[in-house]
Amino acid sequence: MSADDRILLTGLTFYGYHGANPEERVQGQRFVVDVWLRLDLQPAGQSDDLSQTVNYSQVYRVIHDVVEGPPCNLIEAVAERIAMAILGQTAARSVGVRVSKPWAPIKGMVTGEVAVEIERCRD
Repeated sequence: MSADDRILLTGLTFYGYHGANPEERVQGQRFVVDVWLRLDLQPAGQSDDLSQTVNYSQVYRVIHDVVEGPPCNLIEAVAERIAMAILGQTAARSVGVRVSKPWAPIKGMVTGEVAVEIERCRD
């Protein structure tokens, strides 16, 4: 198995109500999510069989359900929920999750984004 095999889903944009500030819970905002799953892709590559890999549509639904689901105070918690759900529903041996708030309500000028990035492995 190659340690470098990864499936990537990037730039997934959702609307959610996460945040520690009351206005974030009322108005909501966009969140952008990137995920990477590590698993052996050689069997899928050799067989051309979807059952030998992870279905991207399933992963998208998992992310959607978390980000557009019940609100969290912290994007750290959103990332953790996404990671645990993906590990629980796929054969990935590890998953990385990056959740960003492109328009976080921070006093001052922010030209980039606020983001967290985590990686979790199967026990």
